[in-house]
Amino acid sequence: MSTRNSPSSASPSGREGVRARNGNVFTGFAPATSKDAIKKMSRKVKSWRLHTLTGHTMDGIARAVNPVIRGWMQYYGAFYKTELYPLLYRISAYLLRWIRKKYRRLKTFTKAHKAWKRITLQYPTLFAHWRWIHGFW
Repeated sequence: MSTRNSPSSASPSGREGVRARNGNVFTGFAPATSKDAIKKMSRKVKSWRLHTLTGHTMDGIARAVNPVIRGWMQYYGAFYKTELYPLLYRISAYLLRWIRKKYRRLKTFTKAHKAWKRITLQYPTLFAHWRWIHGFW
């Protein structure tokens, strides 16, 4: 038996094999979000500087960022939505940071966390990414 046809051997192109539903291993295309795309989306989120928008309401922020987030979820999340989870959690972390800066009484993490739970329960569809993730870490 040749090692080239063996399921445990690497493909000639250096890519890993993918197991089909019938059990056969083949070298194929498994679509996923590229590292460059993730970096580009991360830079975009960072450029929003959400924590500095203390003069805006949460609803206003949601109206501004939801179309972009929804587009990323539809385009990149079509095959492996778990690849977007770290980015979506980061967006939620930025929103929690915004809450802590806007409302000084929520400066402590414990109070901000309770407010976060209340907001996400009262308005579960306010932000597009809350359909996929529910926390902020």
